[in-house]
Amino acid sequence: MLIVEGETERAFLPFLRDYIATRLAGNMPKLSAAPYDGRIPTHEKLRRLVNNLLQGPQAADCVVALTDVYTGSVPPLFVNADDAKDKMRHWVGLESRFYPHVAQHDFEAWLLPYWPTIQKLAGHNRTAPSGNPESVNHNHPPANRIKELFQVGKSRSIYIKPRDAARILRDNDLSVTVNQCPELRSLIDTIVRVSNTSHT
Repeated sequence: MLIVEGETERAFLPFLRDYIATRLAGNMPKLSAAPYDGRIPTHEKLRRLVNNLLQGPQAADCVVALTDVYTGSVPPLFVNADDAKDKMRHWVGLESRFYPHVAQHDFEAWLLPYWPTIQKLAGHNRTAPSGNPESVNHNHPPANRIKELFQVGKSRSIYIKPRDAARILRDNDLSVTVNQCPELRSLIDTIVRVSNTSHT
């Protein structure tokens, strides 16, 4: 079971499922999602949600939570990926079936390796952000950079995550961003490892 922001679920999960299927031939988990409108909950609300998903007749084998490091809160809720994961573990408590993961600094960091596609959709040739995609920080997060490019480009459109992220990912190989983004690779490795363990 995955707990994700609703927009991220619609934009990313189909591509994540397809990629993981290549790693788990004949051993693909159900990988159902519990999309959360807005940011996933924190503190006691997250603990209750995780506990509920792990109990009852439809109980999940495990729960993987995915949140952004950049939540838009002032001051920032999380300092970095490690801080976010530590806080989620603390909020949930001693539960070995809970796996916290993050997009650093937000989901759109995982789209930055496909900058040529983003340029084409936006209609603008602005240079790609330099450095590792997951190093783009709170001061100017990846989502804002993509939104700005859409606004100033010939398309003059608004970046809409479920629509435009899917358009970006559809024409590209997910392994490109997996190889550049350690947090995404960690998320995938967790799902693959847990799936293999549950089928042994």
